[in-house]
Amino acid sequence: MNRIEKRLALLEEAGHKAFITYMTAGLPDIERCAELIRVQEEAGTDILELGIPFSDPVADGPVIQDASFRSIQKGTNLKKVFDMVEKLRTEGCEIPLVFMMYYNTVSFYGLAAFAAKCAAVGIDGLIIPDLPYEEQGNLKKVLDKTSEAPILIQLVAPVSKQRIPMILKNARGFVYCVSSMGVTGQDATFHKDILQYLQKVRSVSTIPVMMGFGIRTAQDIMPMKDVIDGCIVGSHFIQLMEQNQYNTEVIKEYITTFKNEMNGVK
Repeated sequence: MNRIEKRLALLEEAGHKAFITYMTAGLPDIERCAELIRVQEEAGTDILELGIPFSDPVADGPVIQDASFRSIQKGTNLKKVFDMVEKLRTEGCEIPLVFMMYYNTVSFYGLAAFAAKCAAVGIDGLIIPDLPYEEQGNLKKVLDKTSEAPILIQLVAPVSKQRIPMILKNARGFVYCVSSMGVTGQDATFHKDILQYLQKVRSVSTIPVMMGFGIRTAQDIMPMKDVIDGCIVGSHFIQLMEQNQYNTEVIKEYITTFKNEMNGVK
């Protein structure tokens, strides 16, 4: 088991749901980004998705598109993010880290070199929204051959339907359930059949079921609470940090409040 699987196993044992955050790597700068990862670990974030800036983030809405653009303007690239993560790990940071990225970046780096570098620095998972299941073979082969390589997290959507069992066969870590059609950051405008869709995923999944896209508060997920094992907050979390000038106390309070409300802790 890697860090993701260990954390989720501990949460299941405790009867708690996972809280996963997304932030764009390199913002507000690479040094502060590392500090904010440590802050989130201290506050209790269970898994952290680190968005690798890309020029054409097709799965993302305006908030993450803008964040990605600004991070690129600051000079953020994959090498700098690898260096940041490696330093964090040597300093004792153990929060499970997932790269949310686009396949062009992986391909350009080189599949074998990318898998080896992820393993070396301590990346635990990969989410690649523009790499459909049918096209994952080459990357999967390389990851399978690489010791301590990250898990390839599978995405499903309301339109996946009959493909869900195929996508989730032999899946590891958790399944990322996209809650709506379209891009990230849609303010809890979930698909009209969201509950039935999540129940379908739940019925075939042997790994934890996470819900993402458009979530802002714990109240947003309450109608689905009994079906999912946790949730992911991205665009709203980025806005929260930026609107409060990356104030660490505000960030900690948001994480703590969300987790407590989601898990019914008074």
